[in-house]
Amino acid sequence: MEPKKQAQNVKFDTVSQLLAFLPEVQLEMLEILRALIFDTLPGIKEKLSFNVPFYSQHKGVCYIWPGAVSWGNKTWQGVEFGFNYGHLLADEMNYLERGNRKQVYNKRFLAAKEINHEILAAYLLEAAEIDELVRREKLSNQRKRKH
Repeated sequence: MEPKKQAQNVKFDTVSQLLAFLPEVQLEMLEILRALIFDTLPGIKEKLSFNVPFYSQHKGVCYIWPGAVSWGNKTWQGVEFGFNYGHLLADEMNYLERGNRKQVYNKRFLAAKEINHEILAAYLLEAAEIDELVRREKLSNQRKRKH
């Protein structure tokens, strides 16, 4: 089944459609990163948003954005691995790219050999903790407003 056209260059209904669309190099990286996410954070939920996989427990933890899936009319080489609350990660080694973003930080990979499993797993665990803290803070604020 051909993906439907829209404001982005494609529209996928399932992750399988996305996987079938990707160039081989990006597919390899996406599969490695997906496996790392599921191995590091069992029970995390995967959902397509903006035609790419986003991962959440309560709010958002991270996403994988293959460059073949446009953002607006822009595509790029490689795969971007991003953290929804990257600005809250310690990132003492400045591993993540900030660009001009205030909240979302990412790392772009051009080849599978660039993916450092240990570093990313540590960032994923910290991002999951932050996700839990954000959830607790939201619940606490809701309780305060009720009283």
